Amino acid sequence: MLTAFFSICISPATKATIEHNHAPISTLAIETAELAVSQYGNETVKSLASLVRYKTVAVDGMTPDTNPEFIGLKRELKALSETLGLDYADHGYVVLIGLGESKDKLGVITHGDVQPADVTLWQTDPFELNKISMPGLLIGRGTEDDKGPIVTAMYAMKTINDRGLKLNRRIELMVYMAEESDWDPLKAFLDTFTPAEINITIDAEYPVVTAEKGWSQIKFIIPNVADALVGSASLVEFTGGVFASQIPQQARAEIVNIDAKVVTLLKHRAEKHPGVQYQFIQQGNSLTVLADGKSTHSSTPEDGVNAVTHLAMLLAGYHWPATTAALTQRFVAQMIGLGLYAEQFGEIGYSDPFMGQMSLAPTVIKAVEQGTEVTINLRRPLGKTAQTLDEQTFKALSNWQQANDIELIDVDTYWGEPKLMDKAPHLNTLLSVFGHFAGVENPQPVAIGGSTNSKLFPNALSFGPAMPGVEYTGHSEHEFITHEQFMLNLKMYTAAFVELAVQAK
Repeated sequence: MLTAFFSICISPATKATIEHNHAPISTLAIETAELAVSQYGNETVKSLASLVRYKTVAVDGMTPDTNPEFIGLKRELKALSETLGLDYADHGYVVLIGLGESKDKLGVITHGDVQPADVTLWQTDPFELNKISMPGLLIGRGTEDDKGPIVTAMYAMKTINDRGLKLNRRIELMVYMAEESDWDPLKAFLDTFTPAEINITIDAEYPVVTAEKGWSQIKFIIPNVADALVGSASLVEFTGGVFASQIPQQARAEIVNIDAKVVTLLKHRAEKHPGVQYQFIQQGNSLTVLADGKSTHSSTPEDGVNAVTHLAMLLAGYHWPATTAALTQRFVAQMIGLGLYAEQFGEIGYSDPFMGQMSLAPTVIKAVEQGTEVTINLRRPLGKTAQTLDEQTFKALSNWQQANDIELIDVDTYWGEPKLMDKAPHLNTLLSVFGHFAGVENPQPVAIGGSTNSKLFPNALSFGPAMPGVEYTGHSEHEFITHEQFMLNLKMYTAAFVELAVQAK
């Protein structure tokens, strides 16, 4: 989320144009929220550490019932549920953790899988909670997306149970184990499972998310072509990125038969790329260029520095022979450049007044047997149909292929549906909770670029865990949540559960 992103998220998120007015939250909700932090604040951090240590990254050919890391996480969740007095049920890809017996339910939607982490880009093991390197931060994969929210939701339920509050709705935390990679098992589960009529997704940002862009993708292969020309400077490698939903932090290019004058020019150009660190490694007449930018969630490209696009622009303007690597670099430079919103990609760029602009970012460039595979991640707002976007995409690709005398192979597009969720009955309650604890007068709903599981549930609104206007670190190689925010989330989730499950009639 935000993010997921979220998830995940646009930062800052786009605000609604309709003003929402909110009633004060109850004294019971405030007192219970404060109790949650004073009673269990330290315990939540310990429990977060116990969840972060499981490397719950999707592995091809394995399921949550065969992957030892997921098995370990579910074992940990079961033990924690028993300790906190919550019920627990394992349905394979879905774990349900609940409190109360009422037929009416408040659904709380989250996930236990995480994105990969490049250990070379972290100060410490990303799967060990780090509280020391930067005091006040809880650093580790999943701290924000989404193991932190799981822990806070469970301790919020624990606090409500401790106080003996009577529930008018059962609180049911759903932890899905493949949100980052495959939604099909969740869709299959929902074919036979009746979800709550009121749902909160804790995989995005505050105040309350009522609109999400559609996660979208363009993917193709630039085929293998002639080898570099003997005696002329030729680009023989151009790669970067790790996974589709992350702005790539690193990219790499290799040039052979390069002369000292071109090396000097490239180094001079590199000085004009703020936010990117370049390394130039020369061996004989071969030069390797490494670009190091800043990773972030691909729904918020403005929060990162895309190493792939910057490296492509560093190398632009030279007449490299048409190798596969050179054509890949040329495509990125000509069709995307340093833009974030499809400014150069034909006519597909557009915006929605509430959801904001369509974003577009090359996120994975990798060598495959047939050539170089290019993955472009987009976040699509309302305003254009999938058919229109397909037509405009293929027209743009066709024009580029014709201009460069090349035929792309295995071209594939996917257009996720954007969703507006502004009619949910608990919207004003959640806004009131946020306004009270965040000290924000009259907060308003927001739209995000992320795509969460809330799209699959009735009356689903995303509520945290990230603050508006604050960079979302889930999916980045520096994921963390501040201790202060972690405690604030515990307060807000506890209060929201009281208002929607205890006070509800």
